[in-house]
Amino acid sequence: MNDIDSSMNVIDAMGKPCPMPLLMLKRSLKNNQGKKILLKSSDPHSLQDISRYCEINHIKCESLKISEYEFHYIIEV
Repeated sequence: MNDIDSSMNVIDAMGKPCPMPLLMLKRSLKNNQGKKILLKSSDPHSLQDISRYCEINHIKCESLKISEYEFHYIIEV
């Protein structure tokens, strides 16, 4: 995860409870078409929320559990 693509939009939702990570992702998807998105979240509920949202909307999403309190999602539209 250290080699973040320069064309990737990074969303830092660390410390923000759900539903904020999902709302931040929706805003970014609306404003940054065609870019990969790296969403960082500390909320364990984001795993279910982000994964389900992407599944419903046919958005490619790779989730990575960095630690007990840090989750990263790589989203491609």
